[in-house]
Amino acid sequence: MMSLKSINQDDLRNHNLSVVLDTMLRSVEPLSRAELAKATGLTKATMSLLIPMLIAGKAVREGSPASLPAQGRPSTPLSISGGRFCGIGLQINTDGFGFTAVDISGEIVAEEWISETMTQRDPEDIFGRLNELVRQGEAVIAERGMTIVGSGLALPGLVTEDLRLLTAHNLGWQQLDLRRFDVISRLDPHPDNEANMAALAQIPGYATQRRQQGIVGPADSFIYISTDIGIGGAVVHEGRVEHGDHGFAGELGHISVALDGPVCRCGRRGCLESYAGRRALVESAGVSDEGASKQGGDIEELLDRWNAGEEQALRAVDTAVEAMSSGMASVINILDVSTVILGGIWGRFGQALAQRIEKRINPQILGYPEVSAHVQISDINTRPALLGAAEVGLRRFHDDPLSFLAEVDA
Repeated sequence: MMSLKSINQDDLRNHNLSVVLDTMLRSVEPLSRAELAKATGLTKATMSLLIPMLIAGKAVREGSPASLPAQGRPSTPLSISGGRFCGIGLQINTDGFGFTAVDISGEIVAEEWISETMTQRDPEDIFGRLNELVRQGEAVIAERGMTIVGSGLALPGLVTEDLRLLTAHNLGWQQLDLRRFDVISRLDPHPDNEANMAALAQIPGYATQRRQQGIVGPADSFIYISTDIGIGGAVVHEGRVEHGDHGFAGELGHISVALDGPVCRCGRRGCLESYAGRRALVESAGVSDEGASKQGGDIEELLDRWNAGEEQALRAVDTAVEAMSSGMASVINILDVSTVILGGIWGRFGQALAQRIEKRINPQILGYPEVSAHVQISDINTRPALLGAAEVGLRRFHDDPLSFLAEVDA
């Protein structure tokens, strides 16, 4: 009975530590012990036990006591402290591969990205080179005396929790057992589709310190649309990504928006990706042919022509806007989530284009004008999936803080 009681006490303490960390991460401002007790519902006595553990573990630091105008003890602000725990994000995308290591304060500890066209590349070569990059990053992390608490892996395709890549059409890869690669077997990252990882990066305070209010809150619901050669999507409900029964929810790029449209590589006709993906956009705008459209600089040329008012570029973008609006409206009507965040290349077109899409979506929404959509450009556009993958790794500390704090004490 004594052993069972001890385990239960540890579980409760672990849960309470996680609640305190989450509350601090989601707050833009430092919080005192009293403010934390009020926000979490935990007693001041419990706080007096938890906070010293977090400070000793270098996850939290104390600031200078604030002076009070009235009588009473000055409150001491508590802030998330970086420099001790970090998560590693890995990504292989259509435009390259790399890693980033992020600590709990949001600081980039180490990172490297190799920009290359990735279509039809040898997986053995790519994962081998990624392993070399990550090892260099691990050396930097070790020199700084930091602990890697976990890692995440973002891929542009359907990937299972047991580390199998079923298909990644835009890489030309399918049926890969990812555990056969050294970097995967060594780090054992949590795998997911790149759109899901990018969506997590949009959630303030998910695993790193919240810096500003942002376009969504920590517990908001939204649809994230990731746009590049392919179009991915993620559904976030009350601050959590909805994965579906098999982990594949959110594949918005393969919604059919025209039954008589072109045949997509998935085998269906008129998929959203066939109109609004990067390859489709630059080809229909006359920027490049099918071979050249696999290069990264083509979107810059498209943007230049579009901004200059070139007729073919304008038509291509307008057709893509129609397709995007139709696909978004269908998703909004099915899910009843009215906030959409545009990421990737579509974010490069600016908020004015997002407003055009919003105006075209709203008349298609059931319940309009009582219910209306809001389309925003992501404010995190520098490899959000890579950041999200690192936050997935870092989240292991928040979900099980006692294990890592115990290692520090040891």
